[in-house]
Amino acid sequence: MPEPVLPGTARLLLARTARVQREGRAPALVAGVVRDGGLAWSAGRGELPAPPTDVQFRLGSISKTITAVVVMRLRDEGRLALDDPLERHLPGTPFGERTIGQLLSHLAGASAESPGGWWERTPGGPLADLALDDTAVVLGAARRFHYSNLGSGLLGELVSRYRGRPWEDVVRAEVLEPLGMTRTTPRPAAPAAQGWAVHPFADVVLPEPEHSAGVMAAAGQLWATLADLAALAVFLLGDTGDVLDRTTLEEMAVPAGVDSSAPGWSAYGLGLQVMRVDGRTLVGHGGSMPGFLAGVFVDHDERAGAVMLTNSTTGVDPLVPGLLGDLRSAEPRIVDTWRPEPAPVPLEQLGIWFWGPGPYLLRAVAGGLLHLGPLPGRAGRSSRFRRDAGGAWVGLDGYYAGETLRIAEDHLDLGTFIFTRSPYDPEAPVPGGVDPRGWQA
Repeated sequence: MPEPVLPGTARLLLARTARVQREGRAPALVAGVVRDGGLAWSAGRGELPAPPTDVQFRLGSISKTITAVVVMRLRDEGRLALDDPLERHLPGTPFGERTIGQLLSHLAGASAESPGGWWERTPGGPLADLALDDTAVVLGAARRFHYSNLGSGLLGELVSRYRGRPWEDVVRAEVLEPLGMTRTTPRPAAPAAQGWAVHPFADVVLPEPEHSAGVMAAAGQLWATLADLAALAVFLLGDTGDVLDRTTLEEMAVPAGVDSSAPGWSAYGLGLQVMRVDGRTLVGHGGSMPGFLAGVFVDHDERAGAVMLTNSTTGVDPLVPGLLGDLRSAEPRIVDTWRPEPAPVPLEQLGIWFWGPGPYLLRAVAGGLLHLGPLPGRAGRSSRFRRDAGGAWVGLDGYYAGETLRIAEDHLDLGTFIFTRSPYDPEAPVPGGVDPRGWQA
């Protein structure tokens, strides 16, 4: 069990939650912070039919993350590749050569919504009922980020066909039950909150509809409790169990499409949103459906997450980043004790190397990784490298992500760039050679 937050921190978190509920005029709102494997604090405000952690609310688009986890499981099983065209696995749609990876990262140019009636407010049916045609393709492939509920619906159909079962059965068996999310369901199961629209100019409310979305369910139909959403936050923090390899989860959080319409820095990986807020990188997903708003985001540096559920269509300010900021200020994480660990390469291979005349530092970092970057105070490219199963050092991030670093006695070879022990070392294999006249005044 996680250690509860301190009393002063609890009051700070509750004060923020209470303000958001009151100022946003949310009929009900529940929130919590997660660390050390579970909820360290939770609270509810407004009319709740049961304890705050056990009332179901709609997750909305957080359902997309759960769908994406199953798609990545299929990828890890070798049944598909992210570069595969959708047509290979789900024939008959107008997306032809648009890839599974593009659909996951909202780079496929698919229309934001499915054709026909507003899918969030009207009952849905099978894929054939959508009668998709070329109008569902609104942008070129990989041209720009364009959020697409339709794309997630298609991925849900792909999952269903591969597993030979309805989408909701697959996600329950492969994601929800293994994570202990036993109160997460495709339709509400009591006790559950009623979804409301709050009038913009009066303190009155209007019930919002709820129904089966059919093939579009994978884009936003799931309901969950605060306790279950906290379990998803624990998963996003890296406690993946048998559901997903941790390296796959890390891959999902790498930004692919940048949402240029968002205030600040916001991007999308593979079924996960990645935001930069107050100098922190947050990973997770938000959600909205008629009558509901939701959010789950984690801060890996602080090893903490926050969750929020409310039953109002609009008007409630984002709460999760604020809760994480309050927790970070009141109870900053005490980092692990530094301890010596063996270097992953011989010590003589570490130290200063030169890219042309520019000095770079190759050093070992925690977790058996290498880091290559400019000396402090200098501009330049930097990346971390991890040794793969074959023994090669492969870039994890930055400019050299995916590139292979080869280490020789007198040089480094990185994507055709040669780093040498001295600037343009004439004894090293510098591309184009070194002028025999040497350095001149």
